[in-house]
Amino acid sequence: MSSMNFSSAKQTVKPPQRGIFPLDHDSECKPFMKKYISCLKEEADKHHLCRELSKEYLQCRMDRELMASEDLDKVCATVI
Repeated sequence: MSSMNFSSAKQTVKPPQRGIFPLDHDSECKPFMKKYISCLKEEADKHHLCRELSKEYLQCRMDRELMASEDLDKVCATVI
């Protein structure tokens, strides 16, 4: 029988790094994601041409608490 060694030190939980967020297991935002991905394909990955679709997708994620709420104008800022 092996013994389990548990540390008595308190473990701290760190919030996810920026850009890492939970998966959309219920596919609530999948239609928004599909529109955005389609736009990227149509526009040869020129993301600035799909900015409004990106905002809609991120807003969906924020509304469902799949990512932290942030100002979309700052998150979706692009240099053209």
